[in-house]
Amino acid sequence: MGKKAKTVMFQGTSSNVGKSVLAAAFCRIFYQDGFKVAPFKAQNMALNSYVTKDGGEMGRAQVVQAQAAGIEPEVIMNPVLLKPTGNACSQVVVLGKAVGNLSAQEYHLQYNTTALQVVQESLEKLMNEKDLVVIEGAGSPAEVNLKDRDIVNMRVAKMADAPVFLVADIDRGGALAAVVGTLELLYPDERPYVKGIVINKFRGDIKLLQPALDFLEEKTGIPVLGVVPYYTEFSIPEEDSVVLEEKKKYHAGTAEQLDIAVVSLPRISNFTDFDPLAMEPDVNLRYVQSASDLGKPDMVILPGSKNTSEDLDFLYQTGLAQAVINLASAGTPVMGICGGYQMLGKLIRDPHHTESDRGSVQGLGLLDIETTFFLEKVTRQVKGQVYGLGFCLDGCPTEELEGYEIHMGRTELGPGVTPALLLKRAEEEHLDGAVCGRVMGTYLHGIYDNDHFRNHLLTWLWSNQGRKERPVPSGYSASGARERAFNQLADLVRSNLDMTKVRKAMGMS
Repeated sequence: MGKKAKTVMFQGTSSNVGKSVLAAAFCRIFYQDGFKVAPFKAQNMALNSYVTKDGGEMGRAQVVQAQAAGIEPEVIMNPVLLKPTGNACSQVVVLGKAVGNLSAQEYHLQYNTTALQVVQESLEKLMNEKDLVVIEGAGSPAEVNLKDRDIVNMRVAKMADAPVFLVADIDRGGALAAVVGTLELLYPDERPYVKGIVINKFRGDIKLLQPALDFLEEKTGIPVLGVVPYYTEFSIPEEDSVVLEEKKKYHAGTAEQLDIAVVSLPRISNFTDFDPLAMEPDVNLRYVQSASDLGKPDMVILPGSKNTSEDLDFLYQTGLAQAVINLASAGTPVMGICGGYQMLGKLIRDPHHTESDRGSVQGLGLLDIETTFFLEKVTRQVKGQVYGLGFCLDGCPTEELEGYEIHMGRTELGPGVTPALLLKRAEEEHLDGAVCGRVMGTYLHGIYDNDHFRNHLLTWLWSNQGRKERPVPSGYSASGARERAFNQLADLVRSNLDMTKVRKAMGMS
């Protein structure tokens, strides 16, 4: 393929070593340096997705990287997205559109290499438009059972003629062995692409680590580009399920914090929806998986799900369904997003068996709504405003809301509820969600990113506790915090990697 842009690729010794965050750091670094930068990941497996302006669906990691690069996300940055639905099966999304559900075996043996042309065309388009393309791999390039059908690691590195920086997470232990072992398992024609090693998530005295770094360089003949410290001062959204496991660990709040519980569904999707809430100083956001962990929070959130029917089964089997119903009956605010909104209703119909073999499942009955699944998925960015009354909507500021929808369900409202929001795209308007008393549901992903809505919600929750004012008035801006975090990340990586070696490996002066 003809090459215009410079390229660099981050591959890892395993999943969750920090590839996506380092790719975001490089997007911001070179954006700060005046380059036109774009991210790229050929194939992404994630339940965290996003809808572009033209209605295409893509992985959140490349959205974050595009934001770091100061550009609008496009589906060519993530041409293939796999959304696990359960039972070793995934919905396959190509160039932003769902093309069907395939088992892991069907995908790897029959389909994925047919997507190579789409991958190559997407990468080529970015390389023709940009000065620099920052590429992210997936998992490990040394997964020998998948290498022959790989479309995301070394095959892409060759396609882009990209220098590869191999990333290892030292915090989990075994980083040196992971690096050496990964290099040992690469094919002879692949290893020359690895131009540098990055040690990530380091805690401790770098002087004590230096002998290990010297050993790595001597053993592999590949330069160590630097050691990136473990940071807690800022947050960059991550989509890996391992990150969610960390979020599930119990963190006790204080009397000066609201206790908000997110029900951690087995197939939870778009959990980054709740990051803006977690960043508020007067909020303790918890992810719970059992009725005993739920306790008596100030608000319960039912998140999105890639398999609403099976996740409803989980709620009933664990006792969480009855616990949420009891809390709602006692006046605890409950809010559902997308699949969580559907679960709050009376019934979910699946006539085309898009999620399971069952034709219908019973919901929690907290909202007078019924949902039917269709074959065509709704994916669109929208703007709108508060429409209904109840929950926190009374007196809500009139500023415009922004977000996006991703759902295959269509929900009909009964007489016991009113629509929550009025949403619009271009000249088309439609009512969204439902509200009744202290229970609300909506299809609007990203609703908590709207600062005025989030602040009004939290103020309302404090008033439920008998407080006239929030104890910690917040000027927190989700977009402002994101920009500060990108710049802090760029500073951290610049100061801990040898950027002269980096630029040399990338063929830059």
